[in-house]
Amino acid sequence: FNMYTLYIFGSLLENIWGSKKFFLYYMVTGLGAAFLHELVMFFQAESYTAAIAAGNAYAGMKLKMLMLTPTVGASGAIYGLLLAYGMMFPNNIMRLIFPPIALKAKWFVLIFGIIEFTSGISGAMGHTGDNVAHFAHLGGMLFGIIIILYWKKTNRLYY
Repeated sequence: FNMYTLYIFGSLLENIWGSKKFFLYYMVTGLGAAFLHELVMFFQAESYTAAIAAGNAYAGMKLKMLMLTPTVGASGAIYGLLLAYGMMFPNNIMRLIFPPIALKAKWFVLIFGIIEFTSGISGAMGHTGDNVAHFAHLGGMLFGIIIILYWKKTNRLYY
């Protein structure tokens, strides 16, 4: 999914912005994704530490798993690219394979953001253990929104 999305949306955005601006956007959304993910992990670790102090043995195991699970990937920056496409071309039609429906890009991005948010909250509360960095995805989208809005405000959105 990541490489396909980078190819489809990244090539279009790079053609519009140029290589330097595209690289800046990609790196900032990637670093923003890492920042938000680590921030959430910090607060999760704090809650597990408090649970351990209260005598919850299961929390100790969860804390150890949290600390020993590596995080790799570019999916936060990819979600930033997806967001940029949705903001720059909100009415372009995107067709899904499963389910076979057509959506405007703005709705596609919004739905993906809602799915990531609900999955992230559910995972942070310990209800799921899917080992996906949902808040990294949201971090990429959040920092993407900030950059796109700044570029729009300063008339720098296009090359």
